[in-house]
Amino acid sequence: MADVTLGAAHRSLRDEVTGELRRRILSGELPQGARLVEDRLAAQLGVSRNPVRESIRVLAAEGFVEVVPRLGATVARLSAAEAEELFDVRMAIEGLAARLAARKRTPATAERLRRMLEQAKQAVEAGRLEEVADLNTAFHLAVGEATGNSYLSLVMKPMLQRAQWVFSQTASTRGPHSWSEHLGLCEAIAAGDEDEAQARAVAHVAAARRSFLAAAGRASSKTEIPS
Repeated sequence: MADVTLGAAHRSLRDEVTGELRRRILSGELPQGARLVEDRLAAQLGVSRNPVRESIRVLAAEGFVEVVPRLGATVARLSAAEAEELFDVRMAIEGLAARLAARKRTPATAERLRRMLEQAKQAVEAGRLEEVADLNTAFHLAVGEATGNSYLSLVMKPMLQRAQWVFSQTASTRGPHSWSEHLGLCEAIAAGDEDEAQARAVAHVAAARRSFLAAAGRASSKTEIPS
């Protein structure tokens, strides 16, 4: 099958280009510190420079890209300190999301989470790391949606996109553990156990923190936040 450029897709080019560049950053295809040359990216994607330029602005606002006047754009560097700040926020927000999801649970939402976990299990077993990272983010987003709280869902999406960047650094080692932790969280939500769901969500993020910091060669004494 011939390759199809994004320019031939006849969809919102800025959104398409933004999604593709974000995917490349999350997967490491565009590594941290890499220069983003508009002409080169436009040629690769089969689009003009304008949607590339607009996408770089969007990704800069999301924190994935750094733009320096007269020097151009580069993929941002993710520091361990920034990751720790993200984990602190995740513990608070995802703990709340799990509690509300358990409170608002329905058979349909529980079944949706279980289907996603089965997909993740298959991806982990097959070693499809990029898919594992995508499904990890999708699962957490689905928990947010299960809360029925539109404000919480709005906050979680950009946070989890950033979290996927962190997860991708340790996906090869975290994948199997993340899947089993998600399974426990899913069952607590399905059972309507608010306390257990929140505890499992916080423990899951704490485990992800430890894994990332170990990979980054740092130790941290922060494993939980005050309730």
